Amino acid sequence: MTADALTVTRLAARDVSWLKADWQELEGRASPTVFLSWQWLGHWLAVYEPQADVLRVMEGDRLVGLGLVVQTEERRHGLLRSRCLRLHQTGHKHQDQIWIEYNGFLSENGKEEAVAAACLQHLCNDMPEWDEFIIGAIDADEAKQFAELTGLYSHLRWEAPCYGVDLDALRRGGLHYLDTLSRNTRYQINRSHRLYESRGEVKLVRPDSVAEALAIFDGIGPLHLERWGTGPDQSGYANPDFVRFHRSLIEDQWATGGVDLVSLQVDGEVTASFYNLLYDQKVYFYLGGMRVEDDNRFKPGLLGHSLCIEDYRQHGFHYYDFMGGDERYKAQLGHFHKQLVQVSLQRKRFKLKLEDVVRKARNRWFAEANNGAAGS
Repeated sequence: MTADALTVTRLAARDVSWLKADWQELEGRASPTVFLSWQWLGHWLAVYEPQADVLRVMEGDRLVGLGLVVQTEERRHGLLRSRCLRLHQTGHKHQDQIWIEYNGFLSENGKEEAVAAACLQHLCNDMPEWDEFIIGAIDADEAKQFAELTGLYSHLRWEAPCYGVDLDALRRGGLHYLDTLSRNTRYQINRSHRLYESRGEVKLVRPDSVAEALAIFDGIGPLHLERWGTGPDQSGYANPDFVRFHRSLIEDQWATGGVDLVSLQVDGEVTASFYNLLYDQKVYFYLGGMRVEDDNRFKPGLLGHSLCIEDYRQHGFHYYDFMGGDERYKAQLGHFHKQLVQVSLQRKRFKLKLEDVVRKARNRWFAEANNGAAGS
């Protein structure tokens, strides 16, 4: 199927009553991650109420694709103003800190490329008043495909590897999770487990009510702030819009199994806590908080993740996804499965070309300066 066989209409998303039914019906014929599910995007619409347009892709009278596009203006360097389109993001940093991953258009199985081509063609031909289409975090191969489909210049804004654990493969092989890790990582986890057991019983604990789930989420805050910092683009707990989104998500979805809050307790005291999104029997590790130990032989994060992974394996989940990030523990505990990027697909604008020239010159200067410092 080609994009020419599909038709795209653009509608305002102010009344989402019809959109929910359409999205969930198409979701049943697609294979989305949690971030393209109504579970996430319906909540995003309800909490932030973005001025979004719905791209509705039809093959005859059959719905085969959907996407939500927001148009905003971005100011950079104090001078440059760029009219930006974003997919499933608002364009406001404090709202976008919830950071969608595995982004893209919701598409019926087998029609992903045709739906993307139709939507991108519509944006380029029927929405002329924009300079950049910003999309992320998205699979790097898919981002490359988007650039090829549009012929636009692709500027890389951000990238990170993704790591995860195939729980189905563990079950098929009759393996316990620890058996698949390197000797050194396994030793660190087992040693940490023994050390914690010297303090008392080590166990995973889940809340019995939404109030307890919210208390776990709130309790992660001080630890997360200590680990990541209170400045812009650091811990989301310093951002009221981030906290509001997730507390509301937990209130809405804890009872139905859309989110999972898990604490590692040692002798009744919380040592680490994890906030995970659950969708289609997959686990998406979103964030966690670990108590700082004076003795670095104690590894609350490694131990907590390993116990969670084994627990999810035993309960029939398919995959444990650490998502984007190059933190060392993710590579220790999981296997690389995808490279995520955020890209800006840019139209031919003098201001954007000039910005790119200046950016590359600056990057060369920094690289040369660092090489000179290293050689001195």
